[in-house]
Amino acid sequence: MTNRHLAITMGDPAGIGPEIIVKSCVRLRDRLASGDLKLLIIGSRRAFDQANRQLAGLDVPQVSAEAFDWPNLGFLQADTESERIAPGVLSADGGRFAYKAVEHGVRLSQSGRVGGIVTAPLNKEALNKAGYHYPGHTEMLAELTGVRGSVMLLAHGNMRVSHVSTHVALADVPARLTPQRLRLVIDLTNKALLGLGIARPKIAVAALNPHAGEGGLFGRQDIDVSQPTIEKAVADGLDVVGPVPGDTVFVKLRAGQYDAVVAMYHDQGHIPVKLLGFEVDPKTGKWQELSGVNITLGLPIIRTSVDHGTAFDIAGQGIANERSMIEAIEYAERLAGSR
Repeated sequence: MTNRHLAITMGDPAGIGPEIIVKSCVRLRDRLASGDLKLLIIGSRRAFDQANRQLAGLDVPQVSAEAFDWPNLGFLQADTESERIAPGVLSADGGRFAYKAVEHGVRLSQSGRVGGIVTAPLNKEALNKAGYHYPGHTEMLAELTGVRGSVMLLAHGNMRVSHVSTHVALADVPARLTPQRLRLVIDLTNKALLGLGIARPKIAVAALNPHAGEGGLFGRQDIDVSQPTIEKAVADGLDVVGPVPGDTVFVKLRAGQYDAVVAMYHDQGHIPVKLLGFEVDPKTGKWQELSGVNITLGLPIIRTSVDHGTAFDIAGQGIANERSMIEAIEYAERLAGSR
């Protein structure tokens, strides 16, 4: 195994995962042929073959997890096939394959057989229909690796945003902001930035409340929790500022004043990254490009992911854009190489 040997999990086979994986392999064909990059695709062989016949006709041999040596591009069946999983159709089988692919990828990464995993999107409803009750990849990966306190970081260009909380109701967010959680997010964000080659990361912490609480008029969390935690991090030698009001902090991030922002909750962090990462055709109103990467921090393995969903509405049509998958592979390489 080398750090350039990565596992790609298909996500829900009924989504666009199979086709963006095929398209990515086509774009990376030269690197795969030379061995500069090696990929092990894990998922439903039927779904992959359908996308491959439609789009590329790549030669991708099937391998076993126990094999001593894998080809530069190989396929590992995640689970037994039963009924055909149709593109765009939500099913428990789709959720089952999504989980099993990630489970295989985690085990292979933990054993050192791959340098990290790159995940295609899953569908949360299908995952739960299959009996795997997780809000998403991040929580699933934390349990599979035995970690408490993982962190989601989104990246698009110089827009890097980590999150104190993600898949929780907005009413529950204030209770999730504790000194311990905030410091963990700051520390893991700083470590990730160092791994990406930023020698002296500068991190801004977004305020939870409007105007950072306006002296307590709009809430005291920024004053009583965030500010002392930031001061302690600075005293420990980190370059951290804040809390910075949420309506300006991302503009400053885009301007290059910070290397990353710690967001308080899901939408606060996701909206600015996705607004910039999703390019829309002004004539048709349709998405042309989907750019951005989701990175899970705090795991004992490398995990990156596309920053979009299963897109059941276009699955199987061969029109899904692979840009985010290519970026996720590149990020996984960089992070694996820094370990």
